[in-house]
Order: sequence, then structure tokens, then C-alpha cells
Amino acid sequence: MRTDHVAYACGAVLGFLGDRVVGDPRRGHPVAVFGRAAGAVERRLWRDDRGRGTLHTAVCAGGTVLAGALLARAARRPATGRPARRSTALGGLAAETALTAAATWAVLGGTTLGREARVIGAALAAADADAARDALPRLCGRDPQALDAQQMARAVVESVAENTSDAVVGALVWGAVGGVPGLLGFRAVNTLDAMVGHRSPRYRRFGWASARLDDVVGWPGARLTAALAVLAGPNPRGAWAVARRDAGSHPSPNAGPVEAAFAGALGVRLGGTLAYAGRVEHRPVLGAENRPVEVADIERAVRLSRRVSALALAVTVAGRLAYGAATMGTHQGDR
Repeated sequence: MRTDHVAYACGAVLGFLGDRVVGDPRRGHPVAVFGRAAGAVERRLWRDDRGRGTLHTAVCAGGTVLAGALLARAARRPATGRPARRSTALGGLAAETALTAAATWAVLGGTTLGREARVIGAALAAADADAARDALPRLCGRDPQALDAQQMARAVVESVAENTSDAVVGALVWGAVGGVPGLLGFRAVNTLDAMVGHRSPRYRRFGWASARLDDVVGWPGARLTAALAVLAGPNPRGAWAVARRDAGSHPSPNAGPVEAAFAGALGVRLGGTLAYAGRVEHRPVLGAENRPVEVADIERAVRLSRRVSALALAVTVAGRLAYGAATMGTHQGDR
């Protein structure tokens, strides 16, 4: 089997475990560094124009993919110009594995997602609504002052569901497909969508390309997340029924399947009225026959998210190794 498939598998597992053990640093996170760079590019390119926004997306996301490809190429060639030796091959495997592990750790956010959700859950359980409102903006963009305790609990569960796809599963899918460039490119696109992809007056046109590209690259991860939530949740039949019936009613093509599957798996009702910085949205209800979200459901959602994430790692790594084995057999048969 080619070393890049083995290196990806080992590196992805190590990076996933690194995220589980260490989580995200509070300062100097690579995603934050990318965000500052993208902000600087935005300040130079911004116009109320789709073309300028498309250029911004191409520069930031395309540049990240190119950087990932160059790093991966350098890792594969630790001793260019020297005769091929077993020690050189092992050195290349170690370098590729280390690079993949670092990239995987950098792009995953599952531990921080669960940590922030639990902080809000603990505040709500202690009836400290003010502390919960202070913490909520670190998890989602809703206006915390417009929410009561039950609405905050629902917001947390919905954010855990959606970000299981955005912060974990989607990255693993694109890593399995494209290696380090896929990992970094997915996170770049997802970050750009969070920065400029919303429908504010400033970004309605400029952020159009980032939002549409995020819909495209998020599609496979969202479907895998929903499928794994059905399989890993406490109520597979209910999760399947709600996901099949309600996913398409959500305005987001990717958040819909994930949130509907989590709603059915947890037996809760999601969706409804939302408030974003003074803007009110009335979204369809997902799992209307279920009960409202309770504070205890935050912990249940976090645990489901962790199971889904672990299964996604297993599926994507197995898929990458199986593809490597199949293509290796094909190459040998052609000789």
C-alpha cells in the first residue's frame, strides 16, 4: 500500500486523539491566524460585489489548499536528490504522518465544541442565566439577550449538532479524499463562511461565493453526520423518521439533515423562532412530535456528537485504506 494512505490513516488518528486530549489553544490557534489573514485580504478587496467576493474566496481558500499541497509534497521528499533507501522511506512516512496529525489537530474542534456546550449547560443547571448568556456567543451567533433558559438550551443542542459536521466530520471526509490539502481547504472554506457568508448588508453580495462554496464542500460531511447520528443515537428509528421527513424544510441544505437527525435521535424538538443580532427568523420545527429541549439534553447531545465523531474517524480512515489497497492491487495487475 502506498505510504501516503498509511501516513494519512496514522496521522488522522493521532490528530483526532490530540484534539480529544488537548483541544484548541486559547491563543495562537492556526484557524485564528488564518482568520486574521483572511480579514486583511478582505480589507483590500472588499466591494459590494460578487466578483470581488469570489476573488476573496479564491485567494484565501485556494491559497490554503496550495500551501497544504506544498507542505505535503515537502513531507514526502525529506531527502531529495539522494538514492532511495529504506531509512529515507521511513523518514518520509514519519514526516507525512506528523504533518497529517498536526493538520488534523488544527482543523478539528470537537473537544472545544463539547467544552463550550457543557459550560453553558452547567450555568443553566445552576439557574445562572446571565453566565449562560455570556458564554453562548462563543458557541453560536444568536442574540443571547433574546433567549430564555429553554431557548438557550435548544440553541446549544442545535449548535452541537451542526458543528459536529462543520468542526469534525466534514474535515475528516475531505481529509480522507484530499489529505492535508483537503483538511486545510475544508477548514478555510468553513471559516470564510463564518466570517463573510451571512446575509448582512455588508456581505450579502461579497460573501455569496464563500457561502455557496461552503454549501458544496459541507454536503458530504453533513450526510455522513446525519447517517451516523441515526446509527449511534438512542432512537435510530425516530432519528431516521425525523431526518427523512423534516431535513428538507430547514433553510440550510447541510444543517437540515444534521439537526433533524439529532432531534429524532434525542427525542427533542428543534427549530422554531431564532434571533440573530436583532433579526428574527421563523424556521420550521424539526421533530414537532417530540418534547421541548431540556438542560440535560445538552450533555446527551455532546455525548452523541462524540460518538458520531469517533465513528466518522473510523469510516473515513477505513475508506482511505480500502481505496489505497484497491488501487495498489490495480497498479500491480497493470504491471
